[in-house]
Amino acid sequence: MTARFITFEGSEGAGKTTQLNTVKAFLESQGQTVVVTREPGGTPLAERIRDLLLDSANETMCDDTELLLMFAARAQHIAEVIQPALDRGDWVLSDRFTDASFAYQGGGRGLSAQRIAQLAEFVQGELQPQVTLLFDLPIEVGMERARARGCLDRFERSGTEFFERVRQAYLAQAQAEPMRIKVIDAAQDLDSVTAQVEALCQSLI
Repeated sequence: MTARFITFEGSEGAGKTTQLNTVKAFLESQGQTVVVTREPGGTPLAERIRDLLLDSANETMCDDTELLLMFAARAQHIAEVIQPALDRGDWVLSDRFTDASFAYQGGGRGLSAQRIAQLAEFVQGELQPQVTLLFDLPIEVGMERARARGCLDRFERSGTEFFERVRQAYLAQAQAEPMRIKVIDAAQDLDSVTAQVEALCQSLI
């Protein structure tokens, strides 16, 4: 069996982490070795960059700085975690990857998709996830879930209009790449969302 790189995307409160664990459990039940990671982060250095990006005290961070920090963390993440795992033949499950940059920094912040694509080519080359699960739900539902978790980070404070742009950017990506990006209706109850994910799991093996 060839190694696979699977990413989990969606805006705040979409339940990505819960369903990532569903896929992990399924793959491990099939005898696969699974590496679970996240972005921004996944390595000690990238986690320090994550802290900078999420810290609400850094509200004056300019959009270009945000974008470059995202890709700096991603470069370290690929070099230290993702590529070595794939080279070993492991499966890699990542909570976010480059699609998030097109959605958040592109759709949300309004930065050029061409600029983001240039950084993606520079940092990751031909590396792409084979499958991306996009957890979609109305923004107000997601934000209510995020607020219920406690203190909001710098991104979560960005407001409804920002997250609506993020959502639409994600959906546009899914429409452009339907073979890779599978949209999951995350507004349903947990059991229904899990059932959607489990059905997709069967096609991964």
